[in-house]
Amino acid sequence: MKTPAYDSLASTYTRLYRLGHLQSIAGWDQASNMPPKGNEARSAAMAEMAALLHRMRTDPTLGEFLARAGQEPLDEAQRANLREIGRDWRRATALPEDLVQRRELATSRCEHAWRTQRPANDWPGFLQNFKPVLAIAREQAALLAGRSGLSRYDALMDHFEPGMTSARVDQIFGDVRGWLPGLIRQVRERQALNPAIDPVGPFPVERQRWLCEQVMRVLGFDFEAGRLDVSAHPFCGGVPEDVRMTTRFAADGFLGSLMGTVHETGHGRYEQNLPRELLGQPVAEPRSMALHESQSLSFEMQLGGHPGFAALLSPLLDQAFGAQPAFAPDNLHRLIIRVKPGLIRVDADEVTYPAHIILRYEIERPLIEGEIEPEDIPALWDAGMMELLGLDTRGNFTDGPLQDVHWPAGLLGYFPCYSLGAMYAAQWFAAIRRQTPDLDARIGAGDLAPAFAWLKDNIWTQASRWTTDELAVRASGETLNPAFFRAHLERRYLG
Repeated sequence: MKTPAYDSLASTYTRLYRLGHLQSIAGWDQASNMPPKGNEARSAAMAEMAALLHRMRTDPTLGEFLARAGQEPLDEAQRANLREIGRDWRRATALPEDLVQRRELATSRCEHAWRTQRPANDWPGFLQNFKPVLAIAREQAALLAGRSGLSRYDALMDHFEPGMTSARVDQIFGDVRGWLPGLIRQVRERQALNPAIDPVGPFPVERQRWLCEQVMRVLGFDFEAGRLDVSAHPFCGGVPEDVRMTTRFAADGFLGSLMGTVHETGHGRYEQNLPRELLGQPVAEPRSMALHESQSLSFEMQLGGHPGFAALLSPLLDQAFGAQPAFAPDNLHRLIIRVKPGLIRVDADEVTYPAHIILRYEIERPLIEGEIEPEDIPALWDAGMMELLGLDTRGNFTDGPLQDVHWPAGLLGYFPCYSLGAMYAAQWFAAIRRQTPDLDARIGAGDLAPAFAWLKDNIWTQASRWTTDELAVRASGETLNPAFFRAHLERRYLG
């Protein structure tokens, strides 16, 4: 049967996808390859592209097609796609083109300057560039809140995690705050009784890169549809047909780059396994950022922290750096799951990691709501790190509020997705164990296929066909249940 309005919408979104492909590759290049003097020209080009895409998204005829398509005889996948197109259109039409262009310019300049301001511990310099980013984010939040009826912060978070609210996050994080300090203390006391042997360097960067690429292959990454590069902050970008992953290396240690690469490979495999027959349409895009983070954390934490994964890594480490006692599987596993409060979020173990996310959430929510100003961030950061992890960060902006790319890039409302993703990952693996009772023995034998097959069937290929809650119920029998996360940590570290 004919569906002319829907077909017109689908054609427009295919064009948006193709132009977005070019935009994403330009963004990857800006972060990983572009020479410093290219930033002003690239920022202007990116702003022009953002304005063009926004103009296409807000074309008044799309609203007419949306209304007419709703009356056409669509199948289930088309109905889901229409739902996602409508969501995208409503969000886009809440924002003027001028704001979209100003946001792209401000975030490009701030992120580019951040790359040198962070190592220089230059908080005052960063603040000058961040204030315009924050002002635009607040303006955006107000417009989206006015359209949606949500709070300003919730309106930003809804872009990354549709349907999630700060009230729900407050409840979840409030519960974690209650039990996390005690768990950290118990685990550290237990691990002190059986300390790990530290590896002995050097760890040449070229050998680390070889190691990371080998592990990506073990994890099923398709190098015919993606690549690994270096950036100031690891990320995964590009499109499903051309996934661009980055990591960062340090010559005095390999675990940070290795586990960071494992993390990004989870993102990459999700992207590479989105439903190809629907590519170009919103229904084929990842469901949400918490769902995306659930994939990276399924790889990094659920699989990466499994003793069977350490056994897979051990011979690769011997090849990369030469055999040594630290690379024995049992010791390597102790190294990977070692719990030690630290300053850097991306290097944090899975037990202390939620504290880093709670800290950022408790700063950025009132920052967007206008309850605090950017000048307040350092004092709040210092107090939060001392309360949550017992660490003194006074005067250390490099390893404090300057450590992440998210705020300079304007990604306010994103941080809760990390810990929500860890909770979903624990819930997924509980479901996988119900389906495959011998999962741990299979992983111990080096067989990761059951986990990959379940994730592909239940998460990757489902994309945005369902709402987040519907997907969670279909995959695991219930909506997000943080109890699985606590049970996972207690089982792994205290069991």
